[in-house]
Amino acid sequence: MLTVVAVLRLPVVLAGLPEVLAGQQMLQNPVRWVHVAELSSLAGLLGGGELVLSTGLAFGDRPDEARRYLAELEAMGAAGVVVGLAGDGTREQARAALAEAAAGAGLPVVLLSRQIRFVEVTEVVHRLIVAAQLEEVERARHVHEVFTMLSLEGAGAEEIVSQAAGLIGAPGVLEDVAHLGVAFDAAHLPAAELLGDWEARSRLVHFREETARSGAEGWLQTPVGLRSQRWGRLVVPAALEGGPGREAAASMVLERAGQALSTNRMAERDQRELGHQARAGLLHELRRPRSLGEAEALARAAALGLRPAPLYLPVVLRLDRAGQEPIELQRRERALLELVHRVLASSRNSALSASLQSGAVALLLAVPAQQLEDPVLERVCGQLADEAGPGGLRWTVGVGRAHRTLLAVAAGLDEAAHVAETASTLKAGSRRYYRSTDVRLRGLLALLRQDPRVQAFVEAELAGVLGSDGAWLQLLEQYLESGGNKTELARSGFLSRPTLYARLGELERRLGVRLEDPESRTSLHVAVLLHRLTREKIGQ
Repeated sequence: MLTVVAVLRLPVVLAGLPEVLAGQQMLQNPVRWVHVAELSSLAGLLGGGELVLSTGLAFGDRPDEARRYLAELEAMGAAGVVVGLAGDGTREQARAALAEAAAGAGLPVVLLSRQIRFVEVTEVVHRLIVAAQLEEVERARHVHEVFTMLSLEGAGAEEIVSQAAGLIGAPGVLEDVAHLGVAFDAAHLPAAELLGDWEARSRLVHFREETARSGAEGWLQTPVGLRSQRWGRLVVPAALEGGPGREAAASMVLERAGQALSTNRMAERDQRELGHQARAGLLHELRRPRSLGEAEALARAAALGLRPAPLYLPVVLRLDRAGQEPIELQRRERALLELVHRVLASSRNSALSASLQSGAVALLLAVPAQQLEDPVLERVCGQLADEAGPGGLRWTVGVGRAHRTLLAVAAGLDEAAHVAETASTLKAGSRRYYRSTDVRLRGLLALLRQDPRVQAFVEAELAGVLGSDGAWLQLLEQYLESGGNKTELARSGFLSRPTLYARLGELERRLGVRLEDPESRTSLHVAVLLHRLTREKIGQ
């Protein structure tokens, strides 16, 4: 913006030999317009930011009138006043009156030693102001076009941040709500200097809901994301030279960049949602008998990214559901589905993946020619585990039998889901995935557990321990898992042998059977497995 000092440096004003009588420290006041005024009172005529040109007729050679005049201009927010005293006889008296009044003025007061044509001053200044406004409009249009094009092209965060940094001429950083820098452009600074101790520094700068400077380092920031769903902020962690105009231009660029980031994030989410819906729709159609022919199924699957292969595997990932509320389980299911898509894309494996049911994700995994099933499964499951990390999602993988057609492999998802559900009740081991041969008796019991006769069997076998606090059932499970080895059970339970023998005697009394009898142990073990499977089912 044009300032008072910039106007004083114009040749048309310098010709009047300007002398600053007061307000030296306020010469950077922005000039919004120039106003020539000779009235004794300008009340109601100014809107603020005007540079007033006067010949002094409004106050003459009276100090009190000059003081009142200057105070009125100050109250109306004038940027300053330039006085070219008229006449010759009273010139020195008027100069003295103005100098005396200016001593206490709260705005720049400038005296011209030579008369100049005010009309020339207004022409030049107004031309500069209008040119600056047009330049600002052009700059805003250019910024708008840049970020609109980036939005239409689906540009990534790195490109948007780089464009913003280039337009501002300063480093820019995009961070998430956890104060982690997810994208940046260091501009002229070394990256190590820009991002040094970033998280700790960022936590000292509170999030703002508007574009503003804040924090000890004076960061210029703008929020990113919808007001109710802020997911980050865009920051210029550096001071800008060039005054208020540079700051306003940087704020405008920062806001447009933030809007582009928000728009692209929503577009990516909508695109993912469309993809999820399309894949889930096809998967459920494939599972309905005689709904599609093999040729149509292959064509539609190929359109969704599944490459033709000699073999396909049905795979189901079942999330650990212990203590999970339905909404939380749904959120984790979506996170697992997106993790699967990222891993498939980065590893160049081909699969049709979609939500199968609550807490489960299904894959029709292509096995390329001249590759074996197990290496492909190990690679995909291993990358999924690595991407999830030690504290991330937890799931169990069930795998069905391979088939040459999509319709057959889609029908095998029920087997894979059954294996995953059953395997989730096993103790955690080193296996990345399970097949039906891995769950054996437990798999059969999982299929039979809903039969009322099976439930009656469980109640009859475990009647003596089900009504207690759970300690006797736990002791029975530990005894059966140790294979009836009392020495091992005493060691693992940190019990003395006399104490253990006494407890086992009481357990036999409650169950009404002899634990040494092999058939009794087999019946009890089956009953315990069925009870555990039923409990897992209820816990879903």
